Amino acid sequence: MLLFALVAHEFAHGWAAYRQGDDTAYKLGRLTLNPIPHIDPILTIAMPVFLWFVSHGTFTFGGARPVPVVTRNFRNFKRGDLIVSSAGIVTNLFLALACTAVFAIAGEIHILTGVGRSAVDTLQRMLVWGIQINLILAFFNLIPIPPLDGSRLLYHFLPPGLGARYRSLDRFGFILVMVLIYFFRGTVGVLLSPASWGLAHLVELVLPFAAGNGWNIFQQ
Repeated sequence: MLLFALVAHEFAHGWAAYRQGDDTAYKLGRLTLNPIPHIDPILTIAMPVFLWFVSHGTFTFGGARPVPVVTRNFRNFKRGDLIVSSAGIVTNLFLALACTAVFAIAGEIHILTGVGRSAVDTLQRMLVWGIQINLILAFFNLIPIPPLDGSRLLYHFLPPGLGARYRSLDRFGFILVMVLIYFFRGTVGVLLSPASWGLAHLVELVLPFAAGNGWNIFQQ
């Protein structure tokens, strides 16, 4: 679920850029849901594994190799940049809702037929992870720290001089994000509170369709 969410996020950036006039990602073979071209050794493999083990299996997070975007190719720079920057976030929110819908559909099929309880229960547990991971990715990327998507959205609402200096922080982006995650976990928790709120309400909405013990699914 994490890998698919990451790949879909980057695919959305590349597809939106292509629609706005930049074919860089297309030429590099990044307009695909095949995870291999999107894998980054650190962000996609090392970071999720490390976080999974240090949190004793309660949390993981990661990223895919960023899709290259050449903004000067956009037909309209500001409009294109806003669309491309928000594409990944919108996609993750859509996937969270899609996972919620599939949870309910699978549960309804089980209720109507009475078969496949074990399989549906397993699928629903995966879908809860899908809801959670996609919500976390969406709201984490809204944090206005370069190079996260939120910084690119905020950039267009700053005065030109300040915006240029703000965007120049991109080269320190990975360090800034790591500092935020490891030294300001309380702040990250507050910033991700909409994701927690969304998860709680979406899962509560579909609990009547749970094939297993719904609250245990939620807790897992």
